[in-house]
Amino acid sequence: MRMNKNDQKYKPVKIPGQISFFEEKENQLKQFLQNVTPVSFEDEVFAEIEIDGGTNNNRAFSRPQPQVVNPIVDENRKIFNEMRQIARDTQLPSNFNSHFYNKQTRISNSKVFYKQAVFMKDYEDDYNGYVEFSNYFPYYQQMSYAQLRTYFTWRTDVRKGNVTNVSLSYAFVYIYELIHNIGVADSQEGLDKLMFFWRAFKRFDSSIDKYMVKWIKDYHIYYDLPKPFKEFVCENNLQAHYAKVFMYETDMNDNFDLFCNVSKYDIRKSIFFTNDTKGQLSDCFCMVIHKLRVVFNRAGIIFDDLIFYPTNKMSVWTPFKDALFYSAINRPDKKVVFSDKEIYICSQNFWSFSSTLAMNSGRQLIGYIMKQTESELRKVTKFKHKLSADIHLVDKELIKKLESVGLSLEYIIHEAVNEYYKESTKIVVSVDETSLHKIRLEADDTQEKLIVPDIEPMMYFESSTAETSPAISQTVFTDAPIAMQDNWTSFFHILGETEVNALKLILQGDTNLKHFADANGVMLEVLADSINEKAIDTIGDNILELDDSLTIYEEYINKIKEMV
Repeated sequence: MRMNKNDQKYKPVKIPGQISFFEEKENQLKQFLQNVTPVSFEDEVFAEIEIDGGTNNNRAFSRPQPQVVNPIVDENRKIFNEMRQIARDTQLPSNFNSHFYNKQTRISNSKVFYKQAVFMKDYEDDYNGYVEFSNYFPYYQQMSYAQLRTYFTWRTDVRKGNVTNVSLSYAFVYIYELIHNIGVADSQEGLDKLMFFWRAFKRFDSSIDKYMVKWIKDYHIYYDLPKPFKEFVCENNLQAHYAKVFMYETDMNDNFDLFCNVSKYDIRKSIFFTNDTKGQLSDCFCMVIHKLRVVFNRAGIIFDDLIFYPTNKMSVWTPFKDALFYSAINRPDKKVVFSDKEIYICSQNFWSFSSTLAMNSGRQLIGYIMKQTESELRKVTKFKHKLSADIHLVDKELIKKLESVGLSLEYIIHEAVNEYYKESTKIVVSVDETSLHKIRLEADDTQEKLIVPDIEPMMYFESSTAETSPAISQTVFTDAPIAMQDNWTSFFHILGETEVNALKLILQGDTNLKHFADANGVMLEVLADSINEKAIDTIGDNILELDDSLTIYEEYINKIKEMV
C-alpha cells in the first residue's frame, strides 16, 4: 500500500479506567470474602446419625396401592355415538351436508336418516332439560347431545298420546319417521298416527298444514291401504284440501267448496255468504254446475275440458318430495287412479304420473258461473244489494263456440237458479186420511152443540139520542216511488282520502302500492282490506284483488273511473 506523505502512523493507547464486566464482578467477590468472619465448630457439640439402608423385618412400611378408576358410563351418549357411527360408515359424496338444497345431498341425508331412524326406533328417554332446534330438512346427525335427548324425550311422550309444543324442526323429524313407517306396525297405523299428530300439533303451529296435505296424499299413493283415498278424505272432512280429486265427478256432492279453490271469484268472501245462506248458495251452485254439464254434454262439449289443461304424457313423480324420504324397499309395480285425469304408476321402483292443471280461462269461467249464480240468487231472494257478473271476462272463443250451438251461459244459469229456488221454496202439504176423518167427526159434534131452538124475535129500539157513528176512515196505500240511494255514490262518500288516492294510482297503472302505503303509515294489506270491506257494505262485493300486486276487478274498472 502506497502511503501519502500526509499520512501519519498512530500507536494504540489504552483508555484508562475501563475494566471488563467479569473483572468487576471478580473484584466485588474478593472484597466480600475478605469481610466474612470464618465460623469455627471446635466448641460445638453435635451427633452423627447413620441411617441403616436395610429393611426392618419387624415393621412393614405402608405405601399407597394403585387403584383402577372406573369412569361413569353415559348409556345415552354411548347409544348416540353408535348412531352417529352409522353416518360415518355410510358412503357419502364429498360435499355431504354442505348444501341442504342440493338434490344429491338430500338423497344422501335421507339414506343416513332412514338407517339411523331404524336404529333408534325403540329408544326412549326421560330428559329433564329442553334445548331448541332449528334446521332445514332436519335429522339426527345435525343435533347436539342435549338436542337428541330433548327430541327423544318428547317423542316418548308423543307415542303415549301426549303431544306438546316443541321446535318445528323436532316435529318434522317425527313426521319423517312416520312417513318411513318407523315405530309403527303397518302402513294403516302409520296413517292413523300421522293424522293424530297433524290434528294435535297444528294447534301450536298451523304451518305444517301445507306439508301434511301433500304428504297424506303421497302416503296413500306410495303405500297399500285398505280404504280408497276418496273415502278416507270424506271420513276426515278433507274435501277442501283435495279439490282435483273430486273435481271431475259429475255428481253434486261437495263440489261447491272444491270449485271455490279454482274460481277467480271466491263467493265465500261475499256479503251475501253468511251462515244462513251458505247452504242455499252451495246447493244452488251445485245444481247450476250439474245443469251445465248436462246441457254442454248434449251439445258435444265436455265441461271439464273447458276448465283444465289436457294431459298427453307421463311425468316423473317423487314421493314425499319436500321431506327427507329414502325409498329403502323396492315397491311392487302398481297403478293408483284418483280419477281419469290423475293417475300414478310405479314400474320397477320408478314413479310417474299424469295430472291436470286449471287453465286461467277455466278459472275465469268458474268465477263467472259462481258470480252469476250469486247474482241471480240475490234477485229471487230480494237481497238488498245487487251484483253483476261481466260475461266479457269469459274467453271469447268459448262464447263464440257456445253461441254457434245455440247456448247462452246467462240463460242456462238463470233457468237453473230459478228452478232451484222454485223447488227449494215449494210448500208441500200432505193429508193424513185418518186425521181428516177424526176432524170431521169433531166438527159434526161441535155443530150439534151450537144448534139452538128457534125463539121469538126480540124488538130492538134505537135511542133517538144516540150519537151518529163517525165514518170509518180508510187509509189508501198508493204506489209511491221510493228513491234508492246510489250504492256507488255511497261507496265513494265513505272512502277516505288515502283510499281514493290508492284507487287513482291503480287506475294509472301503478299496481305496486307498497311505497304509497308505507308513506301513509298503513300496511298495504290493511289498506286493501279496508277498501274491500267498504265495498262489500255498499255495493255488496270486493273490488280489489291482492295477489302479487293490487288490481281492480275488470268488471268494476269503469265504475271506479267514473267515481274517482
